[in-house]
Amino acid sequence: MKSLLRILLWIAIALLGATAVGIAAFQRNEPVNALWLVVAGVCTFAISYRFYSAWLVAKVLTVDDRRAPAAVTCSDGKDFVPTPKWVVFGHHFAAIAGPGPLVGPVLAAQFGYLPGTLWILVGATLGGGVHDAVVLFASMRRNGKSLGQMLKEEINPVVGLIAMLSLLAIMTIILAVLGLVVVNALAESPWGLFTIACTIPLAMVMGLAIKSGKVSVTAASIFGVVGLLVAVAGGQYLTDEMKAALTLKKTDLAWAIMIYGFAAAVLPVWLLLAPRDYLSTFMKLGTVAILAVFIILLHPPLHMPAITPFIDGSGFVVAAPVFPFVCITIACGAVSGFHALISSGTTPKLLAREKDIRLVGYGSMVVEMLVALMAIIAACALQPGQYFAINSPVDPNNIPAVEAQIAKINSYGPEYAVTRVEMEQLAHDLGEPHIIGKVGGAPTFAVGMAHMFAKVIPGQTALSLWYHFAIMFEALFILTTLDAGTRVGRFILQDLLGQMHPKLRETGSWGANVTATFLLVAAWGYFMYQGAIDPSGIAKSLWPIFGIANQLLAVIAFCLGTTILIKMGKVRYAWCTFVPMVFLTVITFTAGIMKIWSTKAAGFLPEIAKQKAAIAEGLNGAALAKTQTALTNARVDVVITAMFLLFVAAIVIGCCREWILLLRKQKPVVLKESDYVALAE
Repeated sequence: MKSLLRILLWIAIALLGATAVGIAAFQRNEPVNALWLVVAGVCTFAISYRFYSAWLVAKVLTVDDRRAPAAVTCSDGKDFVPTPKWVVFGHHFAAIAGPGPLVGPVLAAQFGYLPGTLWILVGATLGGGVHDAVVLFASMRRNGKSLGQMLKEEINPVVGLIAMLSLLAIMTIILAVLGLVVVNALAESPWGLFTIACTIPLAMVMGLAIKSGKVSVTAASIFGVVGLLVAVAGGQYLTDEMKAALTLKKTDLAWAIMIYGFAAAVLPVWLLLAPRDYLSTFMKLGTVAILAVFIILLHPPLHMPAITPFIDGSGFVVAAPVFPFVCITIACGAVSGFHALISSGTTPKLLAREKDIRLVGYGSMVVEMLVALMAIIAACALQPGQYFAINSPVDPNNIPAVEAQIAKINSYGPEYAVTRVEMEQLAHDLGEPHIIGKVGGAPTFAVGMAHMFAKVIPGQTALSLWYHFAIMFEALFILTTLDAGTRVGRFILQDLLGQMHPKLRETGSWGANVTATFLLVAAWGYFMYQGAIDPSGIAKSLWPIFGIANQLLAVIAFCLGTTILIKMGKVRYAWCTFVPMVFLTVITFTAGIMKIWSTKAAGFLPEIAKQKAAIAEGLNGAALAKTQTALTNARVDVVITAMFLLFVAAIVIGCCREWILLLRKQKPVVLKESDYVALAE
């Protein structure tokens, strides 16, 4: 009887989820209630975790809970520390849930809420969760080794070297985009900049207090959280002189973030990076939970259509067609190669039982799926005209350009109606000098989140207070990812430089650390600065390149997973990594080729031809300088995108060759797992 009831319950959940997706997809006469997306997400989460993840860990990976993992066999009290599963879950989720699940879905809202929602639901359950769990499993059985090290051992040294170069190049673009998102959110925003600036001394005081041993972690945590909230509230009381000093242009902010990134990666980890991570985790988990509750309480209507006219690539938020670019724009929240760095980084050195791979690897990913759906809801609950005005690549101080952009948005139809007066009033209510031209996704999410928070907890200045709280919430963990990523990237760079000069590999050497950090920050800082110069840079080039790079990294991880499954004798199950690998390979290579050649995707080569023609017409002064900058950026973008595609093509071909040799038994199967050690009772 109980078995029958369970079967009926899961059938009911499946039908409810299908109904929610159907209503979201086909309802056209009136706005769809956001609650239907929540229901679709929760039902998809429940079914995928209960059935698919259970099958994955039991049949495909065949986890052995009696086997001691790396955290136990290599335990050293420093890097390898057996840790309770829920603590590891919190750490892993905080590490993987960077800006991607918030920013990507907001940008993809240009296509309507439906394409992004479907990709998030399908991508996370059949791709992202598998990706994270398989890499985590592989690393735990190989003494916590990194993705590049595992590729080197399981395939060959050449593929491993190419993988290390790819990881470094991909991380450079990822860090540049993270920095640019913060630049766009805080440019000419004295309140927002004040709040974020306060987090640096707060984190350092926490680090010093905990290091002294005289202050408990709990007391330091309370101090940090209260300090953050005071900083958010205090921003509204800035004097005119303070506002003028904190009103920085994008280029000035770009330099400030480069200096911060360099300092955070060089300073002792306990002084800034660790306490910032700690604060970020509190704010991230707490705010996401509250936002989920508020969405359920308010269940706002989605004003953005299910599908907009911009799926053909005519939009300016994502200057490309919906396919394949919805899969590129939304990486984190669906499938993210960046997660492979975490699943083969700190997490496998902490997880104490193999059975918990299901919770931490797969479970964290499908929770991030729900966060991405919240971002879709926050963006699509706004009036479409406001959404497009916020994300317009114009200088808000250039009134004629703003008027022309507003007229362009209104030309799309009455459902996109918006006025400059309306946007100026919104900026005033938010406590911002401008809100038009705040491209990058983060401000849009903050506006949507502020509207929902202000409805539940109203007040005279509620909208401005909650907006800046949301900006602080986003910028805090974006910067945390930036400084942590810079430190990880520095280790990768030092390993590569050490092959030319052994002393540069020494992570304990101050000179080697400073040199590698400077080179890495200079690399990602260059791309960030170029994006800051070009108002449409993040939409036209950097975010698409970021998405392509991130998904190519996922392709590399799926290649490793497929190789390991074949070597484990699990050929009949290898499709669960092979199929997502093929799909992402097609998607990313199509997107990459389009970004280089196609006019429908704001291609770089057409952009080069356009800028050359403009220069030939006889430009001079500021117009000539701007055009020359755009020309240089487009040329660099061609080289970067082509390099990514060539590197990953070499890795995929190398892996395919390995699979053929193994399946034909032309090469002996040598699985590079660590020795089996039984877990003590």
